Amino acid sequence: MHGSTGHRTVASSEPAFTNQGTFMSKSCIRTALFAAALLALAITDASAGKLRIGHTTWVGYGPLYLARDLGYFKENGLEVDLRTIEEGSLIMTAMAGGNLDGDASTLDEIMKYRSPEMCFKTVLALDESHGGDGVLVNGDIKSVKDLKGKTVAMNEGSTSQFWFSILLAKEGMTPADVKVANMTADDAAAAFIAKRVPVAVTWEPHLSLVRKKKQGRVLIDSSASPGVIVDVVALSCDVIEKRPADVAALVNGYYKAIEYMKKNPTKSYGIMAKGVGGFLKEPKDFADAAKGVRFFDKPMNVAFFGTPSSPGQAADLLKLGSQVWSTLGKLKMDIDYPTLIEPRFAVAD
Repeated sequence: MHGSTGHRTVASSEPAFTNQGTFMSKSCIRTALFAAALLALAITDASAGKLRIGHTTWVGYGPLYLARDLGYFKENGLEVDLRTIEEGSLIMTAMAGGNLDGDASTLDEIMKYRSPEMCFKTVLALDESHGGDGVLVNGDIKSVKDLKGKTVAMNEGSTSQFWFSILLAKEGMTPADVKVANMTADDAAAAFIAKRVPVAVTWEPHLSLVRKKKQGRVLIDSSASPGVIVDVVALSCDVIEKRPADVAALVNGYYKAIEYMKKNPTKSYGIMAKGVGGFLKEPKDFADAAKGVRFFDKPMNVAFFGTPSSPGQAADLLKLGSQVWSTLGKLKMDIDYPTLIEPRFAVAD
């Protein structure tokens, strides 16, 4: 999912190390943030005409803020409450408790949380990573095959591990061919920059930081595997079944924001940077990060979702995710297209 156990987390422009190369503890900060987030969620009631969606800090979630701040949700009678929570498991806990209606995350990540007891489905595709995730290397490593036997810093159970497992499989390798040092994507980048590990799987802005400071190089990035890391919005099955008008308003408002962004990119980046905040709070930083993703408009959503009788690209991604996560023992149930995909809102005329 996100945060310390998943895909998108708060990133800083500087590594989380002291100048002696020692990790700075984040546990106290995270504990306080989690407690504050839980308290805020606990006092929020669900209601028709309002959707509460959790997410971490990631450029791909910007259009949700654009649609909100331009009034595209409200003009269809919907209020969207976007909550930045830098921990995927906390978002899912809030959804399970009815304190959030949905989550913006990667499709592969949410697969691990779907269970017979916790029903949610994907209703909208937001973006795909197209260079925003990558593998940092030093020394004489020239290819993925050269990673055999190396220590690789990455977040186990996250999108990083999912994507990296696919890279290995393409070369006839398995996760057993490397030594995994489990840490967040931020800490993996910091460990790499401090030369504590020779390889790290991480994402922006760390890739650009390493390039800029010439502290290593990017061996491969997600532009080499289009359509594998896809961010989506998943809503609880209860919301989908009982409040279809709200779901339709969410999707249509998002589509309108994407069209606005195509015509007004500079202004849009300013609005989205202010909304998403964190390491993307400056419009220039947001614009730079946006180069590493492809935002999904309606035609791309239609191709991605397809229909129950003719599933789109989402079905193939779910098959791939099931292969990877089942091998790693991460799934709670068998996942297929009907289990996790609700296409009718995204593909509606």
